[in-house]
Amino acid sequence: MTSLIAGGVDCDVHPAVPHLTSLLPYLNDYWRDQVTTRGMVDLVSQSYPQNSPITARPDWRPETGKPGSHLADMQRHVLDPFALSYAICNPLYGVQMVFSEDMQNAFCRALNDWLAKEWLDREPRLRGSIVIPLQNIEKSVAEIERCAADKRFVQVLMLVMGDIPLGKRALWPIYAAAERLDLAIGIHAGSAYHNPPTSVGWGSYHIEDYVGQAQAFQTQLTSLIVEGVFVRHPRLKMVMLESGISWIAPYLWRLHKFWRGVRMETPWVDRAPLEIVRSNIRFSLQPFDAPPEPTTLIRLFEHMQSDELVLFSTDYPHWQFDGQDALPEGLTPDLVRKIMIDNPHAAYPRLI
Repeated sequence: MTSLIAGGVDCDVHPAVPHLTSLLPYLNDYWRDQVTTRGMVDLVSQSYPQNSPITARPDWRPETGKPGSHLADMQRHVLDPFALSYAICNPLYGVQMVFSEDMQNAFCRALNDWLAKEWLDREPRLRGSIVIPLQNIEKSVAEIERCAADKRFVQVLMLVMGDIPLGKRALWPIYAAAERLDLAIGIHAGSAYHNPPTSVGWGSYHIEDYVGQAQAFQTQLTSLIVEGVFVRHPRLKMVMLESGISWIAPYLWRLHKFWRGVRMETPWVDRAPLEIVRSNIRFSLQPFDAPPEPTTLIRLFEHMQSDELVLFSTDYPHWQFDGQDALPEGLTPDLVRKIMIDNPHAAYPRLI
């Protein structure tokens, strides 16, 4: 087992909203009445079915309630045993699936306030991600600015599968706000399920959705690069969360080849895709999708041509590894320090 070092940053932990009623104290009278009158029970996404084995490790699954819904469990399972200095909370709750712009905005505000009150206030090692109502850009920017006043929020959280490619210029005000406020953009595996989760329609089984996430990350990364997001916002950092990393090198080779062939179509892309990824894109470690052999792992990092792209994560409480084996075998001590400490601090300027 590769040894971890103390003081690391876990860039992807998932505090779970126990129930929709948990957000009621953070909604105004109108929306509390709407939830009650409509008989709304919960906002459950199929990205991680509650009883699926991958949703929680057996030793991280509580006797009652949703995995990840208790702060004491997170402290006992992750914060303390991994000797973390920080852990970044990425709440995956189904607020993005709501079609009503006003309701989605209300739920996002409530979720962010719930995260600050119930988690960040109670544990100084935790930092937060701002969940935004992406159907309305103006409301998204307003929510970013509102939450950014709390320095414990270090990231804006978006899902990799939404309604439009993430490079579209309609979304650029969000990126401008994040860059101005020193917030990273976290793009997490998952879907609003307004569209099929595969490029060829709806599948029959959860595995089709789960495996297809990697293709969604490739599609969004291409959009972000060729639309010119990082030309307009050169200081912006984006973190691909639960994207996997084994596909990065062959994907970049292919994208670079075709960019050279048709670069006259996008003259504003003033650097090669690999250079843009090196300077602006980061990837969380878990779920680690490469073969377990150390020699293969070393070659993988050599092909990525950078030791700054990967950030440490446990993906708590999801089941991606056993015990303390969050790091794959074969990493050098210098690379462990880069992944666990140096790279996260460089990606998240507000981690102080």
